[in-house]
Amino acid sequence: MSETWRKMSAADLGRGIEAGEICPLDLTESFLDAIEEHPHRDRIYTQTMRLHALEIAAAARARAKAGLRRGLLDGVPVSWKDLFDTANVPTEAGSLLLKGRMPARDALVVDRLTEAGLPPLGKTHMTELAFSGLGLNPVTQTPPLIHDPARVPGGSSSGAAASVAWGLAPLAIGSDTGGSVRVPAAWNDLVGLKTSAGRIPLTGCVPLAERFDTVGPLARNVEDAALAFALLDGSAPVDLRGGSLANMRLLVLESVAFDDIHPAPAEGFETALAAFGRAGAVIDHAKIPAVDEAMTLAGILYTAECYGIWGETIELTPDVMFPPVRDRFRAGAAHNASDYVAGWRRLGGLRAEWHAAVAGYDAVILPSVANVPPLIDDLMADLDLFASENLMTLRNTRIGNLMGLCALTLPTGVASAGVMLMAGPGDEARLLRVGAAAEAALGL
Repeated sequence: MSETWRKMSAADLGRGIEAGEICPLDLTESFLDAIEEHPHRDRIYTQTMRLHALEIAAAARARAKAGLRRGLLDGVPVSWKDLFDTANVPTEAGSLLLKGRMPARDALVVDRLTEAGLPPLGKTHMTELAFSGLGLNPVTQTPPLIHDPARVPGGSSSGAAASVAWGLAPLAIGSDTGGSVRVPAAWNDLVGLKTSAGRIPLTGCVPLAERFDTVGPLARNVEDAALAFALLDGSAPVDLRGGSLANMRLLVLESVAFDDIHPAPAEGFETALAAFGRAGAVIDHAKIPAVDEAMTLAGILYTAECYGIWGETIELTPDVMFPPVRDRFRAGAAHNASDYVAGWRRLGGLRAEWHAAVAGYDAVILPSVANVPPLIDDLMADLDLFASENLMTLRNTRIGNLMGLCALTLPTGVASAGVMLMAGPGDEARLLRVGAAAEAALGL
């Protein structure tokens, strides 16, 4: 059954446990064995957590036998991006700057999912300190794209996406500061949820830019993402039953997001639009000037905070970093405190303009990513290409972070081409319901 389990959704695995058809201990062991035997194991996982995972799975088995399960995902294993602290297990955030870092306790979100009964399979690779959207990390490992291992998988939650896409975890937890859940989810044909800033506690998470950092799941479908969100959030699961796009109002944001878009993402988006229209959605198109101005502030707001957090550590041993990532951090040194404060004050006003413009819409929609995954060798051979591709990769997703939104990417049926739905801050429940209806309309 292990091959079948590796293709199932987390929710279906949970239903199998509930029905007595799947043993949580056998399930976890089968995933751990599959990881160890997989040819890309070392490109996806930094390490596994076999003993701890089997201990949690054994407790889940006992609860299942006693009829005391803690929820649908009790006993369903999960992978963790290597920026979530795990007690007595190295957490290095994809960086040699943190080599050997050994937390004394779990991150709060790790605690929450462990308490809910989800065995932790291990830690997944990521881009250095989460500061790149491509998923390229030559100082540790670059995980493989599901469609072509010679291409980057998207980042920074690169190993998280790969663990699910390659059948080495039914569910993964990543982080999203500028697109780091949604980009790898889109490129690996998964569902990825960016939660609202401040919604999920960051206690025990290695930071990048704390005012933008968020925690979110990468999953096979919207139901799995919704169940994981509830556990991360400490809230009741969202009821996704009976959703329909009929008479829902969707806004296509006409903006820089469509500039120079590659053929595959354009095809995927048009495929999604057509499906949403057939399902009865009312689709409008509009420009929102606040978006273009907000995008000009990103360089100040991101790099200043990132360098403010990491600059001192970087400058102690700068040569251990991949130069393009190190240089992105160093760009933050050029901005003074007044630029940063003024930038945030202006962004607050732009966010207000956004919310006024989108009031009455159920979601704003865009292509998740405007380009397709580049070849690893091409990026390594041309650092200017790395810089330009990285900026384009994060361009569309960053809109949601700048505007303080929650956002969801769904596969469209076109490889590595997702459609992104965005809703207001704190509106994850409605977004997930719209996402479930959109998923049904796409028929995937």
